[in-house]
Amino acid sequence: MAITDIKTFAHLTEADIENLGRELDSIRRDVELSLGDRDAKYIRRVIRAQRLLETAARATLFGSRNKWAWLAGTTMLSVAKIIENMELGHNISHGQWDWMNDPEIHSTSWEWDMTGTSPQWKRAHNYSHHTYTNIVGMDDDLGFGILRMTRDEEWKPINLLQPAANLVLAALFEWGIALHDLDAAKEQMGEAGKGLFSEPNKAFWKKAGKQVAKDFVIYPALTGPAWKSTLKANATANLVRNLWAYAVIFCGHFPDGAEKFAEEQFENEPQGEWYLRQMLGSANFEAGPVMALMSGNLSFQIEHHLFPDLPSNRYAAVSVKVRELCDKYDLPYTTGSLGKQYLLAFRTIHKLALPDQWLKRTADDAPETSSERKFAGITLPAMPAMPSMPAMPAMPNSGEWKAKATSSEWLAASSEWLAKHHLAGVDPETGQRRGLRSAMQEAKVALKEKAQHEKEVLREAKAALQEKARAEKALLQEKAGRKRTLPRFRRAIN
Repeated sequence: MAITDIKTFAHLTEADIENLGRELDSIRRDVELSLGDRDAKYIRRVIRAQRLLETAARATLFGSRNKWAWLAGTTMLSVAKIIENMELGHNISHGQWDWMNDPEIHSTSWEWDMTGTSPQWKRAHNYSHHTYTNIVGMDDDLGFGILRMTRDEEWKPINLLQPAANLVLAALFEWGIALHDLDAAKEQMGEAGKGLFSEPNKAFWKKAGKQVAKDFVIYPALTGPAWKSTLKANATANLVRNLWAYAVIFCGHFPDGAEKFAEEQFENEPQGEWYLRQMLGSANFEAGPVMALMSGNLSFQIEHHLFPDLPSNRYAAVSVKVRELCDKYDLPYTTGSLGKQYLLAFRTIHKLALPDQWLKRTADDAPETSSERKFAGITLPAMPAMPSMPAMPAMPNSGEWKAKATSSEWLAASSEWLAKHHLAGVDPETGQRRGLRSAMQEAKVALKEKAQHEKEVLREAKAALQEKARAEKALLQEKAGRKRTLPRFRRAIN
């Protein structure tokens, strides 16, 4: 179900992927060489604006017993927390601004306004997630350990609670991420991390205690008589920040088109294939400048996964070049509105809460799942024949995919054929590349035609059965008529 050979799935040759990797390396170098005062001023302006906004919110909440002051203060505090979490904490901890050598704006010193510690998050996220993006069994962010987001994970009865678990995760997202990162830190330490007073536990509870005290004791107490309304404002702002961060993350990782990969793909993966896996395993959503800022520029999730340590204010410009590369290599560039991307992820959460046998689509043609098997048993338009060029190895039918040897042999033979002829994915008549995007479109048409053909066959079979039934009925009526006529004829003779 997950992609096991990204070259075959993407309809690219090894040379294509190497060239793609070099072009993406070039984009990175161009950005790195152009970093300067404009970028430094940008992040310092954002930090200053966020701090002013939070200060104004805290001051307004002194009068929060007035409902309008409460609403204004809570709104400003929610926005301040979102900006700090998304554009500042997340991106600074990625090392996007380390090139400035500013000790305050640096991944080694920044501690963000959320429950989990930055060091634990960086180990679980920066290394594990961004190295093993969407590799089943290796990327722990694939469902965060509580959601089944791919059929490659075996269904269990507990998954029936997935819709409810999703709501809890959304509302308490900072705690979900913090506990997820804590588990990763303890697992990394082995036996030393399992004790109640282990270093990961002490670091986590120290940070969590500070956050709880700050938001629910100290700041409410400072507002005196308005402490109850301030407490509600802080809780509301945290909830809003959690829901927004959850939505942004899920829109970038779980809509249709954000593919999943098998562990075999990671084995001996060169840089070009790593780039390609990031492109195919992530999704963007459409955003203007304000929404981009509020999302930490993770509306450009594809670009972020390609270049996680490049400054986020550059992603919009980088996205233009990445789109051009997708057009050049005929690769999909997965994007859509925020609402659409979240609804697709929301559908998958609820859909995969059910056992596979209850689902209408199979694992090979479900919209949330793609792999080489998506093209098995589908007749795609043939490439024009070239002189003295042998045909590409025939793809096994869907039944044969159950035999691992058959599928592996075909993948190996296909890869060898593509590498040998260097023309795979290029239409010899037009010179246009025919990669994954075209293959997906052609497969969609082929599946639609196949479904239409099956409907026609069923319609014709139904018509034939109806005609046969009418004929049999007429024959029975004729026999019955003869039986009634014979006694009358005999009486007339007598």
